[in-house]
Amino acid sequence: MMDVLEQVFGSGFGQRALLAAVMIGFLNGYLGGYVVIRRSALFAGALSHTIFPGIALGALIAGLNPVSALLGAGVTAMLVGLGATGVSASSRLDRDSALAILFTAAFGAGLIILRRLSTYVSLEDYLFGNILAVSNADLWFVFAAGGITLSILILLQRPLLIYLFSEVIARTQGIPVHLLAYLLAALIVLTMIISLQAVGAILTLGLLIAPASIMYLYVDSPRVILWGGGLLGTAVSVLCVIASYAFNTQTGPLIVVSLGLLFVLAYVCSPKYGLVFRIFKYYHMRQDPDA
Repeated sequence: MMDVLEQVFGSGFGQRALLAAVMIGFLNGYLGGYVVIRRSALFAGALSHTIFPGIALGALIAGLNPVSALLGAGVTAMLVGLGATGVSASSRLDRDSALAILFTAAFGAGLIILRRLSTYVSLEDYLFGNILAVSNADLWFVFAAGGITLSILILLQRPLLIYLFSEVIARTQGIPVHLLAYLLAALIVLTMIISLQAVGAILTLGLLIAPASIMYLYVDSPRVILWGGGLLGTAVSVLCVIASYAFNTQTGPLIVVSLGLLFVLAYVCSPKYGLVFRIFKYYHMRQDPDA
């Protein structure tokens, strides 16, 4: 074990991977709290699928490289996410329906573009992530963009929570609900772009939703869900970077698998909302109806 730790902390790419894991894990876990409380996982999932056609478009225009991949993914996801939000705000169509149309069209376009590319294998790192390949420039981007995103989320925590729980109450308090909807969609997209090299376009949804979902099964406080999700995302991401060294496996898939196992554990064993607790409560009430 000491040899593994020496390899991780003693190498430049290991140190960069750990630093990236801290920011990406916390950012996803914290922002995921808003998504889970809002029950918008479907929206976030559709957005994650728009990253792939953006990467393909960027590769077609400027070749496959980190800059073209990030810019292409960001532009495409922003257009689809903000477009769906705009359609729902200006028509009778709901956001999920608009998003379903736009993201499937974008994904289809990505498949058409992919047929024109000759670098299929090179796309793997962008689809499934490779946090050990994070460069110094990537790390600066992760912390700069992640810091801005976290600052906005923390500063606007109160109006965001009011908006997520009740748009009617938010409007009566003068909170610009449509602006917050656009902002939240944009921050989800930005977070997915920040996480691209860590877990890739395919797996980014798991890192975004799982930590907050786990906390949601244990606690009721929205703020505990937000901050607890961030800390859990950080802890799992950092530990999986170390474990990927020890077991010679991909970090991104290991992160989402670990979070998936923790979610199953929470679903079964949570002392308040777990399956075991609910079964025990059900049988207890049947045996003693007056309890």
